[in-house]
Amino acid sequence: MSKKSATLATPAAKVNIQGMGSIPHENGVYFRVWAPHAKKVFVTGDFNNWSKNKHPMTHEGNGYWGVNIPDAVVSNQYKYILLTDKGELYRNDPYAREVTNSAGNSIVTDPHFEWTDQDFQMPPWNELVIYEMHIGTFNVKEDGKPGTFETARQRLGYLKALGVNAIEIMPTTEFPGGFSWGYNLSHPFAIESDYGGIKGFKELINAAHELGIAVILDVVYNHFGPSDLDLWQFDGWSENDLGGIYFYQDWRAETPWGHTRPDYGRPEVRQYLRDNALMWLEDYHIDGLRTDALLFVRNVHGKNLPEADLPEGWTLMRWINEEVKKRYPWKIMIAEDLQDNEWITKKEEEGGEGFNTQWDPGFTFSVRDVLKVPDDVHRDMDKIQFAIMHNFNGDWLQRVIYTESHDDVANGKARVPEEIAPGDSQGWFAKKRSVLGAVLIFTCAGIPMIFQGQEFVEDAEFDDTRPLDWSKFSAFKGIARLYRDCIRLRRNIDGLTKGLTGEHTKIIHVNNEDKVIAFHRWHDGGPKDSTIVVLNFANKEHKDYVIGVPEEGVWKVRFNSDWKGYDESFTDTPALEAETFEGKKDGLAFSAAINLGPYNALILSRD
Repeated sequence: MSKKSATLATPAAKVNIQGMGSIPHENGVYFRVWAPHAKKVFVTGDFNNWSKNKHPMTHEGNGYWGVNIPDAVVSNQYKYILLTDKGELYRNDPYAREVTNSAGNSIVTDPHFEWTDQDFQMPPWNELVIYEMHIGTFNVKEDGKPGTFETARQRLGYLKALGVNAIEIMPTTEFPGGFSWGYNLSHPFAIESDYGGIKGFKELINAAHELGIAVILDVVYNHFGPSDLDLWQFDGWSENDLGGIYFYQDWRAETPWGHTRPDYGRPEVRQYLRDNALMWLEDYHIDGLRTDALLFVRNVHGKNLPEADLPEGWTLMRWINEEVKKRYPWKIMIAEDLQDNEWITKKEEEGGEGFNTQWDPGFTFSVRDVLKVPDDVHRDMDKIQFAIMHNFNGDWLQRVIYTESHDDVANGKARVPEEIAPGDSQGWFAKKRSVLGAVLIFTCAGIPMIFQGQEFVEDAEFDDTRPLDWSKFSAFKGIARLYRDCIRLRRNIDGLTKGLTGEHTKIIHVNNEDKVIAFHRWHDGGPKDSTIVVLNFANKEHKDYVIGVPEEGVWKVRFNSDWKGYDESFTDTPALEAETFEGKKDGLAFSAAINLGPYNALILSRD
């Protein structure tokens, strides 16, 4: 389905207006809406004193209605009035970029913004470090009110200093009320008014780009609403008392969040969702999208049951991915499917869905399972081996690795330190073992991601009404510094650990009895490239612990998680460098002896 266009007679000249929604131009505002079952459609708003019949829309064919209103201007509020078999319906614009609130009016928005991010370039994907945040809780300045784009912008300098170069923002589309995770969107094209609207959102993105930080946005295409949803029975028509033109009219409408799954097979709805995805990337300069709960786009019940598959959902997302790759190949498309399904990130021409990368829950669950075991003897090094080596389609960049996300630290699920030591989440064991998880995030092959506050031992369950506790940063600056140092090595900022940006990984040492594991990461190999990561998953110190190493020379410790500078309670086991000696170990020609503290991680490379 192609967008409709109309040639409009205006007092000044003839202009060609394309697109949907309210479109400002030099001779007023053009309004276009899809309402195939309406008998007549009118536009009412500030520009006509909310008259019911002053501005009738012209039927353009195929269910599209349009009209140019010379008196309409940017910032005017408006709605559509649809005359239908179900009576007179007042509806917000499905393409509205901004609304007064989720149950209010649509607003004609100004498409112009003074962007100053022209010099920004998306960081190479092999150097990405993602920080997931929720605008409403990330940085709250006023009790009883959610955080805003502006309050988030005030912390960008902190994130820059931490070293992250991408933020992933939970959905910012308009939802009911002021508090929400954001996944219950009422107006898919509109920016949440309580967060600061269009201007605030663009200012946040622009400021992030000026600091070299990419912005990735969560989008929700598996369902809409279910409340304050003007799309529901939009033009009065429906079957089985379901949602009407934008939704399935049978059993395929069912989702865990209501019977509000979009009809992926209907050309106009496919266009609506495709337009939505491209809007974020084009109009807001967003650098990538993370598609929420993709499994419920491709399957009704989210259980990989063939009889409940939605092939049109699959082809919709593949089409969107193809469009993005064609227009913006440097922008990253991330899937949250969580089914260990390599077809999600397989290329479109090979029959895959075509996402660039996907969240890897196999890493998350494997690492968390090992960290939370109370007794060292029961720690399963096979799970750590799996976490280190897992990938999709042989491509290490096809997975995003993390130990915490908004889903994994909410609804009864604890933050990693609390899971390790319930009731003592800021004690020695919790800090020590959670740090091991962090080191794995930043050193394993994959795109690393952390969740807001993870870097300063935030232990509270995520809730959309609970602000992030920034006082913990003051209390745990050392742990935040540990995260910063790991990120610095992960991005090879000092030019000493290029291997952490490379595609190659090999596990070189596994000791299931003492719970020690070591692996080698390299890009091309050699000095300042080959990197060795050693992790001790037991509360036991080792002196002159021997491992095999891949290359001869002096291996210098670039990071030691046991350093007291990170936390005064840490052991500070001395570990500076190790010179190789001949002697086969772990099937390698050279060996090195290192010191390991309890629950300790070391990162080594050669000059």
